[in-house]
Amino acid sequence: MNEILAIWAEWIKPSAGLPTVQWSILLAVAAAAGHLFNRYSGLPKVVGYSLVGGVAGLAGFTGAAWPLQGTGLFLLELAVAVVLFEAGGRIPLRWFRHNPMVLVQSLTESVLTLVLVYAALRFMGVREVVSESLALLAMAASPAVLARVAIDTRAAGPVTDRALVLSTLSTLYALTLCSARAGMMPRGESGLTSTLYPVLVVLGLSVVVGAVLALTLRTALRVMSPTSENTAILLLAMIAAGAALAAHFGGSAPLAALLGGMLLKQLNPRPWSWPRQMGTASSMLTMLMFVLVSVVAAQADWSLPVVGLVIVLVLARFVAKIGGVAIGNVGTGASWTQALWVGCAMTPMSSVALLLVSQFVASAPSVVGRQIAGVALPAILLMELLGAVLATLAIYRAGESSKPWVWLSRTPAPAVAPAVPSATTPAPRTGVAHES
Repeated sequence: MNEILAIWAEWIKPSAGLPTVQWSILLAVAAAAGHLFNRYSGLPKVVGYSLVGGVAGLAGFTGAAWPLQGTGLFLLELAVAVVLFEAGGRIPLRWFRHNPMVLVQSLTESVLTLVLVYAALRFMGVREVVSESLALLAMAASPAVLARVAIDTRAAGPVTDRALVLSTLSTLYALTLCSARAGMMPRGESGLTSTLYPVLVVLGLSVVVGAVLALTLRTALRVMSPTSENTAILLLAMIAAGAALAAHFGGSAPLAALLGGMLLKQLNPRPWSWPRQMGTASSMLTMLMFVLVSVVAAQADWSLPVVGLVIVLVLARFVAKIGGVAIGNVGTGASWTQALWVGCAMTPMSSVALLLVSQFVASAPSVVGRQIAGVALPAILLMELLGAVLATLAIYRAGESSKPWVWLSRTPAPAVAPAVPSATTPAPRTGVAHES
């Protein structure tokens, strides 16, 4: 691919630069592949996006350098922030007063994931600092992948909503702990005091930025229509500004957006939906995010020892997610079968994990950073693909999709209206965190 691009660059000099042409073509191919995968196999579009990005990365696509920096890093942060802001806006905090066991379930599965992955990697002989960092990364599920799967399968129900809530909460924990851990690496600090202080700093700064974002948008919604395109532009611009400021002052841009969405839900509890224009921009950013993640992750150094460590990490994380959800299921209002499918739906890893790996590589010494990325990048690529398939299977097996799986039925899907619960459509209150 490098030779082809070198020949191409000799006779074509686009005004926006050759990388812009490369990314435009790659995104066009990814969009077509995602549509075809969803239409003819029933798999979510994210599988097509990831496959195209993975093939391009393995073929030597040079449009995304690792570690991420500059425009590429900001676009990834912005896309993750937009997705997490929307995910946070779907979680009413007052709901946890009525079902506090969901918080216990979330903490249980996250802590169990941290412990099992760390123990498994240490058993394989991975050094302590690398095992700890990878275990923290493994806590994060992917609300972005799960949300896309729910949209493409037209899913609605307790398993889908519970998986979205638990994935968002696990992402919150991982963003806080990993950002703090990355800040400690250059100083080599350890101990309870030196660990708690960076966590409080990251969380505090992110809360401040998220609160400013939520208050600004709450004020705007008082005088602007939620369906106006100007509201959409304001929303996207404020999220971008909040992401840039949070990262500059030492907080976490995705964490600030997530907390901003949750606070806005508290300040503006009435149902409100994202404008159609915002939905289009969000979809474009989401597709760019998935392609960028797979392109970068596919550029990892693949070897037999790395493959073994990736398999161990993935299996330990899979067992921990299902086991943690099952152990914490008591008193949450969900059945044991639903808990099993919720655990399967939480297996995807994607953009948040890649962003955190980039922070570790930028903060850690060169050897430690390469070791973390060497295992994390292949695991992210694998779980972006395999996790999307497992989440799709879990939703269909739970019976929450109004769209039949074409791959199994071999019959065309009926043309029915999307059944994904929106902010204007109340969902059944069967142990899920959804509030009209």
